[in-house]
Amino acid sequence: MFIPLKDSSFRLSPPYITFAIILINVCVFIYQSTLSPEALKSWIYSGGVVANQLFNNGFPGFVKPFISSLFIHSGFLHLAGNMLYLWIFGDNIESTLGHGKFILFYLCAGIIATLCQIIIQPQADTPIIGASGAISGILGAYLIRYPRARIQIFIWLILIIKRVWVPAAYVLGFWFLLQICNGLGALTFQQPGGVAWFAHIGGFLAGIALLFT
Repeated sequence: MFIPLKDSSFRLSPPYITFAIILINVCVFIYQSTLSPEALKSWIYSGGVVANQLFNNGFPGFVKPFISSLFIHSGFLHLAGNMLYLWIFGDNIESTLGHGKFILFYLCAGIIATLCQIIIQPQADTPIIGASGAISGILGAYLIRYPRARIQIFIWLILIIKRVWVPAAYVLGFWFLLQICNGLGALTFQQPGGVAWFAHIGGFLAGIALLFT
């Protein structure tokens, strides 16, 4: 198991958009924390993307959740993990693309990621929420743009606990392989709900493609 801590790449401009996205996610989560269990469930179902109810609200009503779902998280660890990855990798992609293009990149990667999950599991009744699909797009773009960067990770394996610097290509390649293995495992054993693995996979590939558009 590993957790990224920081990277070796230098950004050319302040990451205003990355910081703003993190701030919005935190504010939304704080608001969620004030809701009753019933209100929170309603909030998640109305703001998340539910595959088997996608067209119930007609057009353009079904479009809104594709954006709102990117800012809703199921719990503190879900939020913290996503924001950590966004902070480490997002600033460099924002620096590469520029602030305006980064906003479009982030939203497009998130939307494509959600669509990929829907295509794989169109009958799912669990809301797709979280920024991980969009952040997966950032990881894909980072792999292409900064393959020689190094990532400091905190790693623990049984009794081995240490911080090490690892090439970005290894870290992100291993991360992507994990998503594929977990996604195939979820399909094989028909696991209900849980992590939207194919949103991660689709977002990662979308990030690579969007980098060249």
